Amino acid sequence: MFTSPVKNLKAFGLREDSIVADLGAGTGHYTTLLSPIVHRGKVYAVDINKDFITTIKNKVLEDQLDNVEVLWGNVETQGGTRIANDALDAVVASNIFFQVEDKHGFIEEVKRILKPQGRVLLIDWHAGPTTMMPHVQGSLSKELTHEIFTQKGFMLEREIDAGAHHYGMILIKS
Repeated sequence: MFTSPVKNLKAFGLREDSIVADLGAGTGHYTTLLSPIVHRGKVYAVDINKDFITTIKNKVLEDQLDNVEVLWGNVETQGGTRIANDALDAVVASNIFFQVEDKHGFIEEVKRILKPQGRVLLIDWHAGPTTMMPHVQGSLSKELTHEIFTQKGFMLEREIDAGAHHYGMILIKS
C-alpha cells in the first residue's frame, strides 16, 4: 500500500462522537477504520459504484458496525451525497480527488455537508511521475489543490505525511 490509512486517520485526530463521511469510499477500508474511532458518532460511506456499495454493506454487516450508513451518491453534484446541509464534523477524501471530473462541484458538495469549522482530510496522488509510479491521470499538485480549496472557502490547518506517492492535508471550512 502506498499510503497508510491508519496513520492518516491518527493524524486527523477525530473525536469519538464525530459525524464523518468517507467520500468515494471504494471498498470501505477507511469506513471500517473510522467506525470504531467515532464509536459514539456516525460514519457515512458514499460511493457512486454500486458494486462498492454492496461490498461496504457486506463488511458493515459482517463486522457489526452499527454506526455506519452506506449511501449511493455522486460526490460531484450539489446534494449528490444525500447528506443534509451542515451535518458533518469531518470528511475523509482519500484517493478520490484525482478521479473527480468536476473538482469545483466536489468541493462545493463537501462545503455544503460540513458544519462551520468542519474539517477535511484530503489524501491524493502527487502530480507527475515518481521513481516508482507513472503520472496518475487527473492528479494535481498539492499547491494547486490547496489553492482551489482556498478559493472555495477552506483554510489549511496543516499538511500531513501521507507517504512517498501521496500528499495529505487537513483543511477547515471557514
